[in-house]
Amino acid sequence: MRAWWVERPGPIAGGPLRSGSRPDPVPGPGEVLLRVRVCGVCRTDLHLAEGDLAPRRAGVVPGHEIVGEVVELGPGCRRLKVGDRIGVAWLRHTCGRCRFCRRGDENLCLDPLFTGWDADGGYAELATVAEDFSYPIPEIFTDEQAAPLLCAGIIGFRSLRRTSLRRGGRLGIYGFGGSAHLAAQVALHEGAEVYVMTRSAAARRLAADLGATFVGDADQEPPAKLDAAILFAPVGTLVPPALRALDRGGVLAVAGIHLSDIPPLHYATDLFEERQLRSVTANTRRDGEEFLRIATEIPIRPTTVGYPLESADRALLDLAEDRVTGAAVLQVGS
Repeated sequence: MRAWWVERPGPIAGGPLRSGSRPDPVPGPGEVLLRVRVCGVCRTDLHLAEGDLAPRRAGVVPGHEIVGEVVELGPGCRRLKVGDRIGVAWLRHTCGRCRFCRRGDENLCLDPLFTGWDADGGYAELATVAEDFSYPIPEIFTDEQAAPLLCAGIIGFRSLRRTSLRRGGRLGIYGFGGSAHLAAQVALHEGAEVYVMTRSAAARRLAADLGATFVGDADQEPPAKLDAAILFAPVGTLVPPALRALDRGGVLAVAGIHLSDIPPLHYATDLFEERQLRSVTANTRRDGEEFLRIATEIPIRPTTVGYPLESADRALLDLAEDRVTGAAVLQVGS
């Protein structure tokens, strides 16, 4: 099969990915083999390629927003059948035994596996997934629309829930890429006022088109105190101003798996009056199921930019240089 893999992590402009032919994967017990139709391009893929996230396996194939068609069932599969259209997300396996799994917090599992980090992902023509960690794709979404829902959407949704935003509250969003523009649609659907701060002019236009109450530059102070905020940009220097923009009792959730260093915080101005800073770690399957249900009800309309599989490296470079409005999606097969 054709595929891309991380050859030598480093700056994306230096070409850390390599393309070529790889052996076709074989589904193990409880797994299915799928022919990849599309794969979303996530900022986590960029962190992996550049070494912000150290690859957990040499030559790993990135990509964890996969939409494909089941072409083979491994031993013991009972839920799926050949021909089903399914999605594959970041969370690939949990132990089911640790204290976090037993209490329903499988995103905090002590022995998890992740697609495109521990195991090969969707920058390839074929991929495998445990059927218990796959998602049926709602018919309302095309392949390209569905791809960013599987990580950008699910993580954005978990981040929104981590803010404990009350209905009708004011939500600040810092950075407005693939994940943020999906979370914003959920928040707006649920009655929030959305205040967007981002450095991309194209992203600011998209935010305004979606119905944001306020749109400004990345370091601009919103015109009203916020009840909650989500930091999608992986920029630690935005944490202090985002905290200061919160009203009393407000929560700032950091959505990314990687964040540059946070400057010193000042208790009186940044945290006092019960302001909170919360991280977001992966997701549970319950998050994915709930998000896809809500996304179908709205219905969410992802903004996507398509790239052929041969241009995966260019898609990541465009993402790194803020040339993607919405979400980039690799068009792998039909």
